[in-house]
Amino acid sequence: MSIRSAQQGAAAALAVLVLALALLARPALAEGPTEPLTIASRSGRHAFKVEVMRDEAGRAQGLMYRRTMAPDRGMLFDFAQVAPVSMWMKNTYLPLDMLFIRADGTVARIAADTEPLSTRTISSGEPVLAVLELNAGTAAKLGIRAGDKVEHPVFRGR
Repeated sequence: MSIRSAQQGAAAALAVLVLALALLARPALAEGPTEPLTIASRSGRHAFKVEVMRDEAGRAQGLMYRRTMAPDRGMLFDFAQVAPVSMWMKNTYLPLDMLFIRADGTVARIAADTEPLSTRTISSGEPVLAVLELNAGTAAKLGIRAGDKVEHPVFRGR
């Protein structure tokens, strides 16, 4: 190996290290305004406070870079039209339960305990209007299942 190629290799390694440190030092995003949401299941009514992402920028950001989320909090992705949806966990540090919700508010599918930082796509399995993200294990702990009803203005009149 020549001195020049060793210097280039060291410079490349330093650039990667600086980029990694910058990503690790990136501040966690603060929680935004919340709205009440209730899930009616066989085990009872479960109340949450959710941030609602109604535009493309908000849906693209989601819970990326967040390090914590209170047990009664979540994020609702309103897609404004019924269509098949795919989600991923890129830059998302929190393991999540993803509830895929039909236009009438019924839970179509639950992807439980999703893998943090994964770029694997998680499909709705059918056309849905929204996705609710909760802390991993919440659905199992509260007995929330496919067919349960989500109550929020996004699903009114549909």
